[in-house]
Amino acid sequence: MSVDSQTARGKFIVFEGGDGSGKSTQVERLASRLGARRTREPGGTPIGDQIRALVLDPAHTELADRTEALLMAAARAQHVAELIEPTLAAGTHVVCDRYVASSLAYQGAGRGLGIDVVADVNRFAIAELTPDLTVLLDVDPQSARSRLGDALDRIEEAGAALGEQVVETYRTLAAADPDGWVVVDANGSIEDVAERVDVVIAERLGL
Repeated sequence: MSVDSQTARGKFIVFEGGDGSGKSTQVERLASRLGARRTREPGGTPIGDQIRALVLDPAHTELADRTEALLMAAARAQHVAELIEPTLAAGTHVVCDRYVASSLAYQGAGRGLGIDVVADVNRFAIAELTPDLTVLLDVDPQSARSRLGDALDRIEEAGAALGEQVVETYRTLAAADPDGWVVVDANGSIEDVAERVDVVIAERLGL
């Protein structure tokens, strides 16, 4: 992936965690502070948003687990090609709500498809684009569930049922790659969590 020698490449920061961990709030806040491009998965592009609507619709009870995993990877491939890579190459930071690790946790572990199998599919989808830093917002699953309310989308419903398994998978992934991940305690107020995030972003990326 070539970058103009006169342009400093942007940093790619991903927030991960179970539903209700506060990712969207912290993504929005950090992106605003850094003047970064804020985005999310699945989605981020017109094609990705159409896939998002399909995958998250609770009415699609017939959607097979493998189909779900492939659709997530397809949305991600478009996201990387159309938005993330061009933005980074232009020198702008990108802060993303979910990336490959979400598929490993939800489809690989949660749906029982196998982390290695899902990783292989996504390795093709992302064309080797890995985050500069993945921030895991770690919160007690019961506390996270209380933040969601009752109107859950299709994946949130699965996450509610598989909460502890998803969280443990995230913790395992973070422990296996301490250079690429940082775990932030997401319990407490939005401001408390934001302060913790700012500290690790400064320490790890100098931003």
